[in-house]
Amino acid sequence: MRARGFTLVEVMVALAIVAVALPAVLMSLYQQVDDTAYLRDKTLAHMVAENRLAEIRLVIGATRNLAAGKDSGLASMADRDWYWWVETKATEVANFFRVEITVSLEEEQREQPLYALTAFMSGDLELDPDGSAGE
Repeated sequence: MRARGFTLVEVMVALAIVAVALPAVLMSLYQQVDDTAYLRDKTLAHMVAENRLAEIRLVIGATRNLAAGKDSGLASMADRDWYWWVETKATEVANFFRVEITVSLEEEQREQPLYALTAFMSGDLELDPDGSAGE
C-alpha cells in the first residue's frame, strides 16, 4: 500500500510560491499603512485650518475689521506642532475678501503644504488700512 503525502518536489514548489508572494503582500500592507498615516495627517491639518478660520471669523465678528496681508503661527493638535500661514486679500467684488490658510508639519514646507483651505468672507467689513495682519 502506498503512503499518502506530499513529495519533496511539491513542498519545494509550494515554498517557492510563498517566497514570491509574501514580499508582494508585505509591500501592499506597508503602502496601505503609509497611506493611512498620510490621511491622518491631512485630516489633522484640515482641523488646524478650520480652527484658524473659526478664530478669524470670531475676530471679525468682534471687531468688524479684517486685516489684509499675511500672518503665520504655530498650533498644537494631537501632540504635534502644526505650522500655518494665512493670506487675506481683497477681491474685485466690493465687501468680498479671500482668505487662504495653508498648514504643514514643517516650517520649510510652506510651498508644498499638507493642506490648503480657501474661504471667502463677505459683509460690511472694513479693510484695515495699514494691511498688517494679526489680532
